[in-house]
Amino acid sequence: MEKKKDESIEKEIQEKQDLPEEEEIDSEKEKEEASKEDALLSELQQKIDELNDLLLRQRAEFDNFRKRTQKEKEEIGLTAKIKCISDWLPTLDNFERAMQAECADEEFKKGMEMIFRNFQEAFAKMGVAEIEAEGKPFDPALHYAVSTVENEEMGPNTVAAVLQKGYQIGDKVIRHAMVSVANP
Repeated sequence: MEKKKDESIEKEIQEKQDLPEEEEIDSEKEKEEASKEDALLSELQQKIDELNDLLLRQRAEFDNFRKRTQKEKEEIGLTAKIKCISDWLPTLDNFERAMQAECADEEFKKGMEMIFRNFQEAFAKMGVAEIEAEGKPFDPALHYAVSTVENEEMGPNTVAAVLQKGYQIGDKVIRHAMVSVANP
C-alpha cells in the first residue's frame, strides 16, 4: 500500500511538474492566437479605412457630378430662353415702331399699346431688361457702335443716340444696343 501511496504522490508531483509546461504551451498558443487576431484586426481595420476613403471619394464625385449637371441644365435653359427671346425681339421692335406711327383710330392704338405692354411684362417676368444706353459711357460689352457724331454738349465716348434697343438677362447680353457714339 505504501507503494501505491508513493506512486500516487509521485504522480501528483509529476502532474504538478507537468502543469507549468502545459501552461507555458497554452500561454504561447494564446500569444500566437492573440498575435494572429491582432494582425487580422489590423488588416480588417486597414480594409475598412480603404473602403471608407473610397466611399468618401465616391460621394464627393457624385456631388460634383450632381452640381455640374445642375449647372449645365441651368445653362441650357438660359441658352434656350435667350434664343426664344432673341427670336421675339424683332416683333417687339416692330410693335414699338407701329406705336410711333400716326393713327386716327384711338381704339386700335390702345390695342397696340396693350399688346406692347404684354410683351414688356412677359419679358420682365423672364428677367429680360433693356440695356440703358443713351447718355451713358460707351461700353463695347453692352453697345454696338454703328456711327459717330461730334457733339460739344456730350463728353467723350458717350452714347448720343440709340438706334436699336439692346436687351440682357442678368449679365448675359441677348442683343447689344445699336448706338451712335459722340466724340470718340
